[in-house]
Amino acid sequence: MKNLLTDIPGVRVGHAHDATVASGVTAVIFDKAIVTSADVRGGGPGIRDGALLEPVNTVESIDAIALSGGSAFGLEAGGGVQAWLAEQGRGFAVGDALIPIVPGAVMFDMLNGGDKAWGRFPPYRDLGYAAAAAATDTPFALGSVGAGFGATTANFKGGLGSASAVMTNGVRVAAIASVNAVGSVNVGDGPWFWAAPFEQNGEFGGRGLPPSFTPDMLAMRLKGGPAATAIENTTLAIVVTDAILTKPQVKRLAMIAQTGFARAIYPVHAPLDGDIVFAAATGEKPVDPLYGLTELGAIAANVIARAIARGIYEAKALPFAGALPSWKERFGT
Repeated sequence: MKNLLTDIPGVRVGHAHDATVASGVTAVIFDKAIVTSADVRGGGPGIRDGALLEPVNTVESIDAIALSGGSAFGLEAGGGVQAWLAEQGRGFAVGDALIPIVPGAVMFDMLNGGDKAWGRFPPYRDLGYAAAAAATDTPFALGSVGAGFGATTANFKGGLGSASAVMTNGVRVAAIASVNAVGSVNVGDGPWFWAAPFEQNGEFGGRGLPPSFTPDMLAMRLKGGPAATAIENTTLAIVVTDAILTKPQVKRLAMIAQTGFARAIYPVHAPLDGDIVFAAATGEKPVDPLYGLTELGAIAANVIARAIARGIYEAKALPFAGALPSWKERFGT
């Protein structure tokens, strides 16, 4: 186990970013199409092909998911991933046609100091293609990479994190998260992470929680303060398991797993965020449809919380005047 999304066999992850633009794309590629659904809780989401993931709709399985910066411009990242998959002969068969199915979601990183004057067409389709081409099942980078390259939070540099776990019955579950929250992942302005109770093996510094909570620690911190707007944020997550699940069960998994956002970000699911969890199942190991699915969802929520904290812990500050500091810049390792 590498404590990464790629601990699920058949899952690959690739990043691509542009340092000048200060934005990027992360592609999650499935070696075979797998059943997927999603749960949206934020008030300002930006989603590609979200409707087809609902259990009432026809397409059961998808080929990849694209996470991107760039706000609505970043929705083109899915087209780049789709182009790469088409070259591999992947896709949903409609007669003689193969249509790669690539849902995705975006976050707003347009005001982070990067040069967004990219001309007629934004770079996200090309970044999506590059991320898909770079996808690997070996360990991948965390922090200021891919979709998390330009991410920020209320008080520290945001980033991309990942984590995994194995249930007592041998079922695996893993998550990847790009954290660009309007709120804070840290308690107050200190080194503690809200997700500290779920930390494993010092994966985000091992600082635990403060000995007590002051009113200042519990005060709401928002990116941009009172001037925060509904389009400037979002946390995106993908949770994948090797369990055998139907599309409605994967939808329920996404809903339970979304609890991990509340364990790691304060406040969360605001009108200022576009928070979304994609959930997918590779269909290798059986689980009980009631107790087993509930336990899987609870562990998935813990894994998402850990991935969110790791994204902040591993991030590096952007090289622009006035950029938010990274956690390690402020507190060391």
